[in-house]
Amino acid sequence: QVQLVESGGGLVQAGDSLRLSCAASGRTFSSYAMGWFRQAPGKEREFVAVNRWSAGDTYYADSVKGRFTVSRDNAKNTVYLQMNSLKAEDTAVYYCAAGPYGVTAYRDPKAYLYWGQGTQVTVSS
Repeated sequence: QVQLVESGGGLVQAGDSLRLSCAASGRTFSSYAMGWFRQAPGKEREFVAVNRWSAGDTYYADSVKGRFTVSRDNAKNTVYLQMNSLKAEDTAVYYCAAGPYGVTAYRDPKAYLYWGQGTQVTVSS
């Protein structure tokens, strides 16, 4: 069992930056792929980014590529999402999720095993 707690959300203006954190419980954190998803009102949950530690790779949604960066600190059991050049369309509840270390369907929320409670990000234009 893994428990995930997000933090760092807030209200910012377009063009600003935010860094989200996701702290995980458990001693096997490094064995999980860590993903970030978001869900805007009335929309489905969508993939943002994933870090697959075991494979040494990271993937991003096209909508955030070049603006968002995911990183992780296995010693702290924490994954981060650095969000730069924020846009109004980035407004959503952001969730972190833990999935199998070699997850291939990383864009599919159903591929993930554990979820945080979410943190609200609001970008005003």
